[in-house]
Amino acid sequence: MMTLNLANHPCFNDKARHTYGRVHLPVAPKCNVQCNFCNRKYDCVNESRPGVTSAVLSPYQALAYLDQVMAELDNISVVGIAGPGDPFANAERTLETLQLVRAKYPRIILCLATNGLGLPPYVKEVADLQVSHVTITVNAVDPAIGAKIYAWARYGKKLYRPEEGAEILLKRQLEAIQGLKKHGVTVKVNTIIMPGINDDHIEAVAQKMAELGVDILNCMSYYPTSGSAFENMMPPSPQRVTEVRQKAGVYLPLMHHCARCRADAVGLLGEGTSEAMMQKLQMAKQLPRQPQPAPRQADTDRPYIAVTSREGVLVNQHLGEADQIFVYGHKNGSIDWIETRPTPTPGSGLERWQQLSQVIGDCRALLVSGIGASPKEVLTEAGIEILEVEGLIDEAVKAVFEERSLNHLLKRGRTVCGAACSGTSQGCG
Repeated sequence: MMTLNLANHPCFNDKARHTYGRVHLPVAPKCNVQCNFCNRKYDCVNESRPGVTSAVLSPYQALAYLDQVMAELDNISVVGIAGPGDPFANAERTLETLQLVRAKYPRIILCLATNGLGLPPYVKEVADLQVSHVTITVNAVDPAIGAKIYAWARYGKKLYRPEEGAEILLKRQLEAIQGLKKHGVTVKVNTIIMPGINDDHIEAVAQKMAELGVDILNCMSYYPTSGSAFENMMPPSPQRVTEVRQKAGVYLPLMHHCARCRADAVGLLGEGTSEAMMQKLQMAKQLPRQPQPAPRQADTDRPYIAVTSREGVLVNQHLGEADQIFVYGHKNGSIDWIETRPTPTPGSGLERWQQLSQVIGDCRALLVSGIGASPKEVLTEAGIEILEVEGLIDEAVKAVFEERSLNHLLKRGRTVCGAACSGTSQGCG
């Protein structure tokens, strides 16, 4: 296992926050818990709080964005996933992103922030990826209090309302923390101080977390969020926050420098995300969601696609009737007609199709509305894919080049060559 310098995590080490930065990759849009204090916004640049991002990326887009960040900033020590929903309500996206990052940046610190509900089945996988730091938000260790904080929790395929949902959430949080500590993962617990809801209960939260071996506790002041169920609730006074922290600090070390980071935060704690980084995030959003397949050797040797057509607009001609072949390929940055090539003279049997295989030998595929068994066999053996389709040439050719489905263009109910053929009587020979 590779040794990581865990002291360089700015959220877990106060001394590191002025030197080392972090980047959050916003790949987890769905959430499995509705908190009464939360209103997630996907495209907001003016708020700096959890649940907010200006874009949601796929794992591949996130890695491309990370490459840009790492090229621009030389002090990034941590890559985290913190939403804008919950990482384990989006477990596949989260784990794929972590795998991509770990493979590309083996010495980076990986970090997660979650409510813990969906985490237990993935604890070992998280540990195997050397995710060294996990933050879990635990606002209550009494389901009756949790029922005042959570509107619902979705576990499995079922939605649970407040008290039952809070009970399931707590059970899974405790299970997740125990599993993480068993695997040597550093655990921070966030607890939000909500006046009249849980501010008298946080000492009990701290005591329970200490029993489980939690490493550090972050008692955060509630922050009014427009559009949330608690939007009109007043935040705790600075004196009340101090009182709560003093009581909790008897049981666990406290974090005092939390920056309430956005799901797309990047840079030093407390610094706003720069416009340049926002632009890079938006540019990554415009990239393909998945990596484009590397060109096959056959594609580089055969860069074109051949088409039979009566007028050069539709794929609408049987190969046996064609006296010319339309050839398409990439030109000036787009897919376009390249040239037209004559077909060999009819009447020579298999030799005609052998000659044709040479005429279109630089084509990876031949699009026709119909083809006989003999030419199909000869051309297929020559490595040319035969596609019997009907429709616009531009649409069909583009689909082949982009490796998209042609099901909607496949010819239906085609006749066997020689059976009720309506061709030119020249035959396929």
